[in-house]
Amino acid sequence: MGIIKNIKMNISVIIPVFNEHESLPNLVEELEQALSSYETWEVLFIDDGSSDGSTEWITDLSTQKPNFKSIQFYRNYGKAAALSEGFKAVNGDYIITMDADLQDDPAEIPNLISKLEDGWDLVSGWKKTRLDPLNKRLPSKIFNFVTRLMTGVHIHDFNCGLKGYRKTVVKSIEVYGGRHRYIPALAGQQKFKITEIVVNHRARQFGETKYGGSRIFHGFFDLITLLFLNRYTQQPLHLFGFFGIGFLNIGFIVECVVLYYKYSLGEPFSKHMALLMFGIMLIVIGIQFFSIGLLGELMARTTQGQENRIRKISGE
Repeated sequence: MGIIKNIKMNISVIIPVFNEHESLPNLVEELEQALSSYETWEVLFIDDGSSDGSTEWITDLSTQKPNFKSIQFYRNYGKAAALSEGFKAVNGDYIITMDADLQDDPAEIPNLISKLEDGWDLVSGWKKTRLDPLNKRLPSKIFNFVTRLMTGVHIHDFNCGLKGYRKTVVKSIEVYGGRHRYIPALAGQQKFKITEIVVNHRARQFGETKYGGSRIFHGFFDLITLLFLNRYTQQPLHLFGFFGIGFLNIGFIVECVVLYYKYSLGEPFSKHMALLMFGIMLIVIGIQFFSIGLLGELMARTTQGQENRIRKISGE
């Protein structure tokens, strides 16, 4: 079946770039092939403070080919800042985001758009067969499992750079800090319809990954912030109580083990003092989480009461 030419869609592709000079020529060639069937399209490169010649290459490209545009940062602000600026600048009805390292395949763009055409608001890529070393895949699996559990958004690969959006989504969410990892969760909190498709993932051809091993820890801190600010601001006990129950349960289990050693095996407490103190510590931490949650509930109720009084006065 032949490719249908000149499909009347307005497509924008956002690509953050940080020191990917070697990948850019091949990337541009593949983008032109993938987008050739669409009548109106643009590619917006966000140069995130590159120092390897990427800046000059992108600038030259944008002067030669009007479909390619660029925004330049004067230093490295990170992927979230790059995507945020891209979301503000693009004009497409459908927006695609992808990385510049050639691991994301531009040939998947029509598949993402086709899924959006089915009525979805956000389509996330799923690198089901991921061609990365184990030290990247294993933390990613843990990260995705915890994020699915905590956010209730059931996709496999939150951090895949290859995603498709309707314009209303990118204009409705705020992306900063490390929140680019949780764009599907942000969209889910606003009741947008989210799905995923399996996408082709390729091995890195040039350079090295720009992400360090510490990003998984940063990611979990960002997740807690995201959940608290967007989901638990009015019900903080729901968040702190979750952790409190977890610590209390583990603490009680540890103490039961110590009691088993004492009363079933006849071993003195002194033999398992470290385990005994560990269980007590977990129980105390659990109680502290509950206490923080209760204090948060009092503060939230006080704040809500003040807002209601202000609205009442304004209504009078």
